[in-house]
Amino acid sequence: MAATLWHGADSGRLRVTAYDGPMSTEIGMPPVLSPEEAEKAVLLAAPRGYCAGVDRAVVTVETALELYGSPVYVRKQIVHNKHVVADLEARGAVFVEELDEVPTGATVVFSAHGVSPEVHRQAEVRELKTIDATCPLVTKVHHEAKRFAAEDYDILLIGHEGHEEVEGTAGEAPEHIQLVQSPADVPHIVVRDPSRVAWLSQTTLSVDETLETVAAIRERFPELLDPPSDDICYATQNRQLAVKEISPGTDLVIVVGSGNSSNSVRLVEVALEAGAKAAYRVDDASEISEAWLEGVRTVSVTSGASVPEALVQGVLEFLRERGYPDARAVHSAEESLIFALPKELRRDLKLARQSAGE
Repeated sequence: MAATLWHGADSGRLRVTAYDGPMSTEIGMPPVLSPEEAEKAVLLAAPRGYCAGVDRAVVTVETALELYGSPVYVRKQIVHNKHVVADLEARGAVFVEELDEVPTGATVVFSAHGVSPEVHRQAEVRELKTIDATCPLVTKVHHEAKRFAAEDYDILLIGHEGHEEVEGTAGEAPEHIQLVQSPADVPHIVVRDPSRVAWLSQTTLSVDETLETVAAIRERFPELLDPPSDDICYATQNRQLAVKEISPGTDLVIVVGSGNSSNSVRLVEVALEAGAKAAYRVDDASEISEAWLEGVRTVSVTSGASVPEALVQGVLEFLRERGYPDARAVHSAEESLIFALPKELRRDLKLARQSAGE
């Protein structure tokens, strides 16, 4: 079962979802199975699912709808999960690709992935009321890009072409930033001064793949400057660590997450690299193939950072209906980080309370 703890939105605190089912007794170690359970087992990664940045973004749209009424426009998907988007659409959110689809003067929320300064400028020209739900960890990367550019470094941004986060970060200093998608791109990098090169990364990448790309870059540019802190977000790293704990020797890993979720896709890759015999990504239990379970005794389950816990519970119920026991949670890290709501929303919530006489 999932227990949801609420910190009132009007105080700028968010909800945190925790698993309160059976737990492993040793942190970071797979649970010991009794002889009667050895035939089949389900291991459940912890942590998994919503991170602080995703939770903040989703609650931002929910609160904006309550405060301003519908419609509230959202540029791009607020987070990369089709179920979350569909739920918010049902509540009155309108998702658009670009700001020219938003009526002049309307309210628009920027997604958790961040936007470039040009998008902010367009919003100002169109007199839009903006609420910036960019994850603070993505904002940190934006600040690093601006600082490196101000110091006239060539910036190598490790990430995936076309991803909203990459577009937003690159837009902070387009004349200084070039995209590097993998070690294969490194021989083709051209810089002005090999002694003034820095790197940044998309926050949702595979830690191992990013380090491989950084190593290849450093081999070409030994004076490569690192960012002041790790760009790959804590939640991405924790979920990759968790899936490494539950993958070795398991017959099947099921990753719950949408296909456009970079961190969910990476979890499948990490599971296979860690020793899982098979690994698949599904949006929900309806996408699980019965054929995947043929001859399978051990199933491990996790979810990406933009996945509601209810979807994971649906997968566990699917497995229970097919004779698998209750899941055993395997802990590899503890998370307690909570981000405050965007300042624009906190200000309007305060004004609303004052006008209501609270």
